[in-house]
Amino acid sequence: MMLPSPFCSINLNGSFSNLVLARNDPSRFSEANAAAFAAGSDWQVIRTRATFLERATKGSHSANLRNSGFSGIPVYRTQITRNGDALNADFEAFTTTGTCFVRNLTEAYRSRSRSPETPVGKRRYDGRLTVTSRFKLVLASQVARSLLPISVLCHVSIQSAIIPAQGVILSLPTELGKSIKVTGGTTLSGHVHISGSKNSALAVLAASLCSTEELYLRMVPNILDTQRMVQVLRSLGVQIRESSSCLLVDGSNLTSVEPCSQTVKKLRASFFVIGPLVARYGEAVVDLPGGCTIGARPVDLHMRGLKALGADVEVRQGKVYAHAVNGKRLTGGRFHLDFPSVGATETLMMAACLADGKSVLSNVAQEPEVVDLARFLVSCGARIQGAGTSTLIIDGMKKLHGTDFTIIPDRIEAGTFLIAAAITRSSISLSPVMPSHLAAIIDKLRAIGCSIHQLGADALWIGSSVPLRSSDVSTRPYPGFPTDLQPQLISLLATCCGQSIVEETVFENRMAHVEELRKLGAQVTFLRNKAIINGSNMGSFLCGAPVKAGDLRAGAALILAGMAAEGVTCIKGVNHIDRGYERIDEKLCCLGANIERLL
Repeated sequence: MMLPSPFCSINLNGSFSNLVLARNDPSRFSEANAAAFAAGSDWQVIRTRATFLERATKGSHSANLRNSGFSGIPVYRTQITRNGDALNADFEAFTTTGTCFVRNLTEAYRSRSRSPETPVGKRRYDGRLTVTSRFKLVLASQVARSLLPISVLCHVSIQSAIIPAQGVILSLPTELGKSIKVTGGTTLSGHVHISGSKNSALAVLAASLCSTEELYLRMVPNILDTQRMVQVLRSLGVQIRESSSCLLVDGSNLTSVEPCSQTVKKLRASFFVIGPLVARYGEAVVDLPGGCTIGARPVDLHMRGLKALGADVEVRQGKVYAHAVNGKRLTGGRFHLDFPSVGATETLMMAACLADGKSVLSNVAQEPEVVDLARFLVSCGARIQGAGTSTLIIDGMKKLHGTDFTIIPDRIEAGTFLIAAAITRSSISLSPVMPSHLAAIIDKLRAIGCSIHQLGADALWIGSSVPLRSSDVSTRPYPGFPTDLQPQLISLLATCCGQSIVEETVFENRMAHVEELRKLGAQVTFLRNKAIINGSNMGSFLCGAPVKAGDLRAGAALILAGMAAEGVTCIKGVNHIDRGYERIDEKLCCLGANIERLL
């Protein structure tokens, strides 16, 4: 699911001098630091694992290095370049200790005017160090896809990696590439593998806090959002390891009820942990969440629901403080959601599972991801009735046990690839999928002229060689048309014949991508929450141009529009896309698209 559990720490002052491998344990950092090896005063190429170990074991620290657990561990390759110079090093990766600490990343090249002791590009930011020097890191992995599903070289920029003075758990640099270049005019063919659901995985990872035993989670997608959730859990003391096929999560010995503020502010779903924390430990302190700027998405329903379950909740200085009123545990209660919020439903479901007595939650969300979370909790021993309906009845348990659980396929990713085939007038197949979860998008694509057939229980085929026509749509909570596919659909409708109207009813600020589509030639106007799209016979003619992704799904919509446009489209802000799509550029390239990441 994640990048390799370790990350190399690079200490470069004028030349390549140290590689530091560190365990996921601050108390053992000195041992790992002692295992650093000197690579000489000039740039060198360390070509093989054997050469690496030979160099590493020279000197007085060879015993410490051997004690660091190097035997039988997979190899990863790192390439660091500066002004045309390069260094390749095969280095050993810890498979059982989680993400490594990063320490002392400094400039490889130093001008004569700078002091040798002063790293370039460092600045203070909330007690952390920000490195702005522009190294290029290329990772090529031989590990199984579920651990690091990168099948080709993936360019990684660490320009804005935030690094505390004494190390930080870091799973992935902040950006896989500054932009994506899409050359339009190609058709797609072949088969695409659909990853596990982002929204389900985030909820299940948060719910792992409910269990006191080890969990095996499968089909967790390798995306920025899940990696940030892993960072949130680790900041609470959860032990997380990656195997070749799953994540092993052990939350039996938590060390904190307040997750890392910086990560919570980047990931809205991290707020979910407030439910299991206050239910299991009687208290929690969680920052108000961040995420995509697609609407207000307040957490008042979460807080009011926790109060109904016996918690005292207040907001002070940007943090939410919650504790059980009785000083021990939450108590069962009744709560009616004003709106069927997915996040509030999931937070309260987790909390109610460990509350004393019975809880009844009404007007809850019915999305497949909510059902998947209930399925996970039930597999851990929870008692939940009504998942997939508007009412949940939950009998609280004293504790939940371990389980082996597989995340459902991502219906939004599947829908995005269906639209990709339609917008390029192509034919592809995709799996695994759950066709019932895709009913709304399948019906809409058939209405505009696509042919879609089910191939077995978990596979679909789509073909769209005929001219496509316009259609109107209004987003709704499940089982209605999903808001997360609205931007992609608008891109498609700009290539169809006729005029279409798309109404957004879930988020009030989800039409911001329309301005970027206009730059590509789409004839779209919008007023408040409605977009009017004039199709290809009414003025829309897509042509490549520089655009910027403002959020996750808008980024996907711009990639699709670029594939249908003439010429080259350069999309900035792709870090948003990497939040929710696992290697979308690689998958599209395998289908025949012309897409390239640019640093």
